[in-house]
Amino acid sequence: MKALLEVENLTKRYGDHTAVDGVSLRLMPGQALAVVGESGSGKTTTARLITGLETPDSGRISLDGAPPPGPRARPAERLAHARRAQLVFQDPATSLDRHQRIGDAVAEALALHTPLRGAALEARRDELLDQVGLDTRQARSRPRTLSGGQRQRAAIARALAVSPRLLVLDEAVAALDVSVQAQIVNLLVRIRARRPIAYLFITHDLGIVPFLCEDVVVMRHGRIVESGRSADVLTDPQHPYTRTLVDSVPRPGWKPARKADPR
Repeated sequence: MKALLEVENLTKRYGDHTAVDGVSLRLMPGQALAVVGESGSGKTTTARLITGLETPDSGRISLDGAPPPGPRARPAERLAHARRAQLVFQDPATSLDRHQRIGDAVAEALALHTPLRGAALEARRDELLDQVGLDTRQARSRPRTLSGGQRQRAAIARALAVSPRLLVLDEAVAALDVSVQAQIVNLLVRIRARRPIAYLFITHDLGIVPFLCEDVVVMRHGRIVESGRSADVLTDPQHPYTRTLVDSVPRPGWKPARKADPR
């Protein structure tokens, strides 16, 4: 089977700082891959490069056989890439138009990326909102009147409207409380069971990874230091940094003061 996403020797610098340093990874159709690491590890920059929000200094990205659109790309090329990959941000309040009703945001994405119009478009909009657990009242609401979990559900519905082959989730549950995190993770599991979609799940929280992703890569200082099956990496980590991350996952008897910096 051909890989959906291929990243080879990806590099991105900001002045004297190298945010991404020789990153290579592959994602197969329907696969869920977690990219984990602390703040500043380069995981979010990697996501932005893959989705075309940033341009790499060097390296190759192929998503469904095509590179992300460059800064001079035509609108048609950008739309085509958006139909291949969608990005869900950590804070949906900043990605949703605060003046636009949630149902209108989803309908707008459908109108832009699909041939649906009229009653067919409205039916598909309602179907998407129902899939993520939003009702008619919430569809008529603006983002500021919804909870953080409801806004994230709305952002996911809008991303799914274009039927992407890859959904990139950048710390998509980090700003939510634990109970709402569980709801969103369960939602993502159900979505993946219903449709052929791959996930690139960017997170600093290793505790969530086994519930959503079968594979994981660990980043530190812009580089991948360990990769493999989630069950193997999280139960028998080989790199000292990965071991520190695993030891830092709260559990009964957990004592933060006992956890040492791998440096």
